[in-house]
Amino acid sequence: MKHKQRSCYLFFLFIILLPAVNMLTAQPYRLVWAEEFNYSGLPDNTKWGYDIGGSGWGNNELQYYTNRSENAEVRDSILVITALLEDYGGNDYTSARLVTKNKGDWLYGRIEIRAKLPAGTGTWPAIWMLPTDWAYGGWPESGEIDIMEHVGYDMGRVHQTIHTEAYNHTLGTQIGNSIMVPDVHEAFHIYAMNWTSETMRFYVDDQLVLTFTNRHNGPEEWPFDKRFHLLLNVAIGGSWGGAEGVDNEIFPQTMEVDYVRVYEIFEQRDIQGKEEVDMFESGLEYSIEEFQDASYDWAFPQDVEIVDGQGTAAVTVNWGDQDGMVSVVQSYGGVSYTSTLEVSVIPEPGDGLLEIRSNETETGTWQIEAGAGNSIEMHYDE
Repeated sequence: MKHKQRSCYLFFLFIILLPAVNMLTAQPYRLVWAEEFNYSGLPDNTKWGYDIGGSGWGNNELQYYTNRSENAEVRDSILVITALLEDYGGNDYTSARLVTKNKGDWLYGRIEIRAKLPAGTGTWPAIWMLPTDWAYGGWPESGEIDIMEHVGYDMGRVHQTIHTEAYNHTLGTQIGNSIMVPDVHEAFHIYAMNWTSETMRFYVDDQLVLTFTNRHNGPEEWPFDKRFHLLLNVAIGGSWGGAEGVDNEIFPQTMEVDYVRVYEIFEQRDIQGKEEVDMFESGLEYSIEEFQDASYDWAFPQDVEIVDGQGTAAVTVNWGDQDGMVSVVQSYGGVSYTSTLEVSVIPEPGDGLLEIRSNETETGTWQIEAGAGNSIEMHYDE
């Protein structure tokens, strides 16, 4: 939502742009947060806060965001965000911007929203995410995730975009894609993103629109390893939404939200634990990030004793005297992943010096020094 302009998107080889075909992955999900709006009145304050004010929000927007029921209210199990033409706080329009910050913050998962959008020139609705902690600095260093944006002068074209320090419109390198959905203001559609440590995949009605891949080049390209929160808003005017003006005959305009659902995605996870152990070391713990209701089957070298935890996400073992492989098979929803970790044993240290006697009863000393790997080197000193 930040600092948008009417410009062409620049794409890179690691961005996969596909036509609107069904491309949902086979990964199973588990619901971890949901807002079904099964009540009436103001949005649930245990899940939603507000951004309030009329300063332009960095985009020259024209509305004043409030926390009034006139601008955000749940009716008939639907959240209704209403933009009004009215003089308020020195602005000509009012609207609402709801946020889940410190009430719903997530690192990875599937974020899914079913919504119906406003219509008319000058409207600029958005379903998007911002970093909760801004760990890498201000915008765009810590990133931005736009799950849905739409500008009213280009009815039906839904945009999905990411912003980072390396990829943003101020450099002409922003990354995104769009899809035509002609009835966005007449029907509900599902806007979603699947976010893992390796990829971000954006969908409209389960149709893949954009894939952004982590190339492991640091936070300049991928600041998406920190928690983010969700924002829902309808802006009026602004550098992008108001590029062709604002039609005052269209008000009031609403964005209606049927539900917001956040799922944990079952994916490959790495084993955590010591990779170098002492011979016969006891009380070692090996673990993997837990996915609720998944099963775990651990395997160790033959001389390793599993003391506790088989079948769970963390086990305690007593090691033997041999190198070997730790492995665990994680299974959920008919999908299984096998993770492995190589473990080596540190040999017990020797005394360093060994005294021997020759057949002639002369006394000499064998000097022992560390060699490559687990080897030693010896030489004889008289």
